[in-house]
Amino acid sequence: MSFTLFDFASLPVSRWRNGGGETREIACWPVGGDDFAWRASIATIEQDGRFSVFPDIDRSITLLSGDGVVLTSPNWEAHTLSQPLQPFAFPGDIPIHAQLLGGSSQDFNIMTRRGCWQASVTPISAAQELPVSHGGLVYVVKGKWLINHTETHEITASQGCWWLPAIKVGQLQPLASDSCLLWVDLFPER
Repeated sequence: MSFTLFDFASLPVSRWRNGGGETREIACWPVGGDDFAWRASIATIEQDGRFSVFPDIDRSITLLSGDGVVLTSPNWEAHTLSQPLQPFAFPGDIPIHAQLLGGSSQDFNIMTRRGCWQASVTPISAAQELPVSHGGLVYVVKGKWLINHTETHEITASQGCWWLPAIKVGQLQPLASDSCLLWVDLFPER
């Protein structure tokens, strides 16, 4: 398991075409591919507007900060995303409109190509063993964490790392009592 470390402050910023916000891409696999298998990012929603449509993509959005948004679609009932660290999964190929509940909203996003990869997003605050043959990504929301495998790294708030599937397990361990992170378990569909 080889880790790719990142820090929110150094992630490249891309403004949205509609002017409604910005995205900081954490990782895209394969790297540089328009036809990605999975992608992780942090977005800032600055005004009401439509989400981009991604055919054959499953998405998950998790509020990190701000008042949140109401997500509406003709395909399902409105969903209020106002509680931090509560992931909400939905298909990326349906039209969705986001309405801010107050000021800007910062959200963690994971997208996976249907039939290729699956992902689950879980907030954790206790030690965790990372499964064999799974890839993953962690983003520290609060505190300090130790991630250990063939390499050992300490990561703090607004930092994280990602890795591709490996044949050995790894461990996540909080180093402070109030630590919390988002863990994305990534695994190929069979």
